[in-house]
Amino acid sequence: MPNEARPPRRYPKPFAVPERLEYLIGPTSGVIELPRHLDWSGRPQYDLGQPGRIMDLYRTVIAEATRPTDLYSFLDARTLLELWPRMWIPAHIRQAWEHAFPELLRARLGHKP
Repeated sequence: MPNEARPPRRYPKPFAVPERLEYLIGPTSGVIELPRHLDWSGRPQYDLGQPGRIMDLYRTVIAEATRPTDLYSFLDARTLLELWPRMWIPAHIRQAWEHAFPELLRARLGHKP
């Protein structure tokens, strides 16, 4: 049997989806420092008063959180609905969130949440 190169196996990284959007009561202003398990980039501080930093914070938390408590601590439901249509996140995570919360899909499609 020839020695064929096989692509490495990809195991899906776990991610969290909240039980309810109403549980997302995180900050919407100030300087937020994410714990290392959410942001190990060396720039874990997010000044939400600077343009674009709240979007960066939300993308990071959504992509890296593996437990709902992280989502509840750092995300705000109303802000999430505003940012959702413009936010880039991996397709499988977006799909899971939109399946759980159709109001996010409506927001992305341009309808009122």
